[in-house]
Amino acid sequence: MASTNTSFKSAKDFLKYTQDAGLEYVTFNFTDLKGKLQHISYHISNVDEDLLTDGFFFDGSSIIAWKSIHESDMNLRPDLTKTYLDPYSAQPTHCIFCDVFDPITGEPYERDPRSIAKAAEQYLKDTGIADEVLYGPEPEFFVFNDVRFKDDMFESSYTLESQENPTNSGKTYEQGNMGHRPTVKGGYFPVPPIDSLTDLRAQMLTDMDSIGLDVEKHHHEVAASQCELGIKAATLVPCADNVQLYKYVVHNTAHGFGMTATFMPKPVYGDNGSGMHVHQSLRKNKKPLFAGDKYAGLSDECLFYIGGLIKHAKALNAFTNPTTNSYKRLVPGYEAPVIMAYSARNRSVACRIPMSTSPNGKRVEARFPDPACNPYLAFAAMMMAGLDGIENKIHPGEAQDRDFFEDPKLAESEGIPTVARSLREALESLNSDRAFLTKGNVFSDDMIDAYINMHMADVEEWEMHPTPGEFKKYYSV
Repeated sequence: MASTNTSFKSAKDFLKYTQDAGLEYVTFNFTDLKGKLQHISYHISNVDEDLLTDGFFFDGSSIIAWKSIHESDMNLRPDLTKTYLDPYSAQPTHCIFCDVFDPITGEPYERDPRSIAKAAEQYLKDTGIADEVLYGPEPEFFVFNDVRFKDDMFESSYTLESQENPTNSGKTYEQGNMGHRPTVKGGYFPVPPIDSLTDLRAQMLTDMDSIGLDVEKHHHEVAASQCELGIKAATLVPCADNVQLYKYVVHNTAHGFGMTATFMPKPVYGDNGSGMHVHQSLRKNKKPLFAGDKYAGLSDECLFYIGGLIKHAKALNAFTNPTTNSYKRLVPGYEAPVIMAYSARNRSVACRIPMSTSPNGKRVEARFPDPACNPYLAFAAMMMAGLDGIENKIHPGEAQDRDFFEDPKLAESEGIPTVARSLREALESLNSDRAFLTKGNVFSDDMIDAYINMHMADVEEWEMHPTPGEFKKYYSV
């Protein structure tokens, strides 16, 4: 299926397209502070040049951690360079990504994630260090046939059902139990019928291609029911947009197959969690800045960039790993590296240098983020940390080529830094280590305070909440 036109030069061009395509609705998308894609749809009869140029007002007080009720009006302005034809709508519907503006000042809203990402791109250019940053994210996810959960004062439970569950080898199915399924940690790359999700993933990739994403590949991941799709690298804002579309397609294609997908970092106990490794590099005048004659063919700029990621790792975790569930993945032994060191090829450290035969391919792969993050904020924060490393020439120390999965206590004994071990620690680290983010007014103190308060509410609820596991261990003490 051919990709639809995803970019328009003017409102007039877009309106001509809507007439030619016979559209009935236009949907306007934006992202809240937690990272969830939101939308409002207008009938085509109400969409004109003024609306597409000046935007329209909506109630910002209804969006978590945004405006108060007494100053609720916000201005949503369409960005016609990022649009797509919705493949799931019953009526022909075209969607447009939007930025949020403060109607009083006329400036981008300081708590709008996409506006923050745009400010980060501008700050990069202003530094003179580079003119673009490239990101290549790898979001992982689980797909289940059935999910049930309940959580109230007197009951707390969840059940995950998939025909790939290793525990279902003895289950009776109406159509028969075929017996082919991945073992625990045995899901990486087997062909069907062990991999039962290949057609679903292929349809997801097809749907992504149809809305303008540059797609590459799909495969089964390590855990049963776990998947990954490959999309090509892009600059900061377009890449964050693409991650939002990636998640939208995964959720809706699975739903269309009668299944359910989740980007929870750790939905299954005892098997691998879902990460979102993020490849990143800087360029100036189209020239790669991370290629050089240092370790693994890296430049000083790349090493300093890594040094910034390591120095600010725990503050970054507040953006790259923003849920209490994230820290059930960030434990030794499950391919989620917690050691803040760097190495070529070594997947047991948090910053890996992938193999490359070309200077254009020199990059650093941050392996600690997860797909629950807000991509606009996570990408912008990592870039700001890396730039701080370059500006202050923060060397990351010696490369670590040892296997820390075999001996996770080795790093602690040698004083090698690690990621945060809880969301509380990450948020507290962000509170005390924020100066690198507020350079150039990319992140504001107001936004960081609101972000911390929003997520700290999750922390406090989780800390007070009994779990079924605690009943299992402690009920009879």
